[in-house]
Order: sequence, then structure tokens, then C-alpha cells
Amino acid sequence: MLTKTDEAAPTDGPKHVAIIMDGNGRWAQSRGKPRLFGHSAGARRVRQIVEACPDLGVKYLTIFAFSTENWKRTQTEVAGLMLLFRRYIQKETKDLIENGIRVRFIGDRIKLDKKLVALMDELERVTAHNDLVHMTVALNYGGRDEVARATKRLAQEVADGKLSPDDVDEETLTRFLDTCVLPDPDLVIRTSGEARISNFLLWQSAYSEYEFIDTLWPDFTPEVFAKVLAGYGGRERRFGAVPA
Repeated sequence: MLTKTDEAAPTDGPKHVAIIMDGNGRWAQSRGKPRLFGHSAGARRVRQIVEACPDLGVKYLTIFAFSTENWKRTQTEVAGLMLLFRRYIQKETKDLIENGIRVRFIGDRIKLDKKLVALMDELERVTAHNDLVHMTVALNYGGRDEVARATKRLAQEVADGKLSPDDVDEETLTRFLDTCVLPDPDLVIRTSGEARISNFLLWQSAYSEYEFIDTLWPDFTPEVFAKVLAGYGGRERRFGAVPA
């Protein structure tokens, strides 16, 4: 069931919000628990945030689940995360379908376990007709890697004679990105007090607003989410122009 929030959707709020979900490990360690305990709590929080989106006027939600750099973590943590991803998909698929959530995955799937990829493909298929909220999960994703893969595909079309070099511009490259069917994010939120973007949506967030907050991801409630979105309404987005 979708969760109702006490906050009304801001009329001038962001329609596409991207979140760098940081702080799971520190949240767990502060409680004397292993890092995977924090990741499990973070997964439960994802569900609540997705469910809150309709009331808050958020049509598109993109979450950073696992980066191309996260393979550097311990084998135990990486294996635990991959198991958590599989279990999350298996557990949440029915509710995602019933609640009108469309799910997409971005990132390079080649390095991922084939069973996980099969689950990802199936979840995308069975939610393809949903339209209440579009949730995109960045899994084995890196902004530089995405641009490199897109450029490679674009270069191949030029080599094959399907595309003229003179026709290549910003719009052309955008069509080859993982996010080609999505609008650029209006707002990017990073939790846990870190103030960096960590290779997330580098191309797409060129003119996004950013909000860095101290709250650790497992503590990022729908109420905190609503307050961040309310603050967005006071910003003036000029996209390089000057006020009239």
C-alpha cells in the first residue's frame, strides 16, 4: 500500500529527484552492527520513499544503489549487497506492480550475476505499463562509465555510416545514454553529510539543484524528504541566464 504523508505536494516542486543513498554502513556501525545490517535498513527505507513520491509530486525517482567503484569494498559486503538486491526484487515485485511503480535499471550489467540480471529484466518487463512513479535504480553505475559506453555506441554508428560526424551534438549523445528516456533530474540529494557527487549522473545533472544533508540514509524518512522538497521551491533555476 502507498504511504500517505502529512505534507502536501509543492506546486513548484521537483518532478525528478535523484538520491545518493549514503550512510548505511555508518548507521549500522553506530549501533554496533555489521555494515550489511545498515544496507538492509536502507533497502526498507527505499520502499517508504518510493511510496511517498505521489503525495509529494515526484514523478521520477532515481536512486544510486551500487557504483562502478563499489567493487573495491570487501568481498563479504559486495556479496551481501548482491544478495540483498536479488531478495529486494523478489520481495517487492508484487507491490511495485500493484502500486503503479515503473522500474528501470541503469548501469553496466555485464559484470553482474546472471540471476540478478534476469530478475532485473523481468521486473522491468512486468512494470513497463505502470506510470504513477518511474523509479530508476543505478546498479553498477558510474557517470564516466556511462558516457564512455554511450560514446562508444555513437562512434560505432558513425563508423557504420548511420550517423554523420557533423550531426553529433549534445542531443545526439543524450540519445545514447542509459537515461535516454528520462528527463534530467531537477534535484539531487545526498545523505550522510558528504558533499560530493561520486560520479553520479554527471551529464544529466549539469543544471540540477543539489542538497547535501547530514541525515544518514536509513534515517531519511518521508517527512525529511518532504522538508527537502519544500526547500527546493524557494530556489531560482536560471540555467545560465540572468533574471528578467
